[in-house]
Amino acid sequence: MVVSGPSGVGKSTIVQRLKERLNAQLSVSATTRPPGPTESDGRDYYFLDRRQFEQKRQAGELLEHAEYLGHLYGTPAEPVRAALGDGKIVLLEIEVQGGLQVAAMMPDAVMIYILPPPRSKALGERLQGRGRDREETIRQRLAHADEEIRLARQSGKYRYFVVNDVLDDAVQQIVQIIQDHRRETARCGPLATG
Repeated sequence: MVVSGPSGVGKSTIVQRLKERLNAQLSVSATTRPPGPTESDGRDYYFLDRRQFEQKRQAGELLEHAEYLGHLYGTPAEPVRAALGDGKIVLLEIEVQGGLQVAAMMPDAVMIYILPPPRSKALGERLQGRGRDREETIRQRLAHADEEIRLARQSGKYRYFVVNDVLDDAVQQIVQIIQDHRRETARCGPLATG
């Protein structure tokens, strides 16, 4: 299952709650960005330098990869494939560019896009409240958010759009989407459910 959405929309919180509610496995992405103050290698991300990341990409070891605000991000393929092979729900919290790559490789993946509340200041307030980014970075993230939402809608690959206005409601909506998808998959035969 792919969960995408603009920076600051609450993806990480939603994904953590989904992990608990669905007993799902969270895919750990690789990135070239420096770790945040509370992040650790292997738990939050695999922190790589650009050369290491490019070696993995060229070796075909990434399920998807994208560049965002000057940093590379990607999903190591093997852990995802192994977990799916074991019948687990795998959560990929990734940007739209990467999500579209996953959709091309795994057409039956459940593609969910998290939206901020309509035309509110919530996204900007969330970004500022994290205390992680400078004002210029926040402006870049907000501009990127509008473009990303447009791309997700126009792609036709994201089937579900969930507004994160009330966190518990958004999580419950996604739990229901996954449960419905798994029932449908069981009824129609085995499909890849990423």
